[in-house]
Amino acid sequence: MAIRGSCHCKKTVFEVTEAPETVTACTCSYCSKSGALWAYYKPDQFKLVTPQEDVATYKWRTFTVKHHFCANCGCSTYGESPDWSTGEPDFDNPQIGVNARLFDDFDLDSVEVVVIDGKNLW
Repeated sequence: MAIRGSCHCKKTVFEVTEAPETVTACTCSYCSKSGALWAYYKPDQFKLVTPQEDVATYKWRTFTVKHHFCANCGCSTYGESPDWSTGEPDFDNPQIGVNARLFDDFDLDSVEVVVIDGKNLW
């Protein structure tokens, strides 16, 4: 069942193909400041519903991860990155990290939160 998410002003809207089994709280400098809980998907499981021009992008340090946010209200919406599950970037397996706090009509408290030590990993 598809789930829709949106930023605060509703100018950025996206859909994912299914509910996440877990969400990730990362302690890196970016994630800890944004407060996002990330649900990860393959690119074909994600759809940006609104025009790309309504989305702004921030790339930090290595420029490996594209952090997207609403150009109007500033909510951190989704990111594009290689798979990092092994601790190293796997560029052959890109992933989309969606800010699960933005899911509409979804009980986020029903999903396990996994904490990763991004502060010390990268």
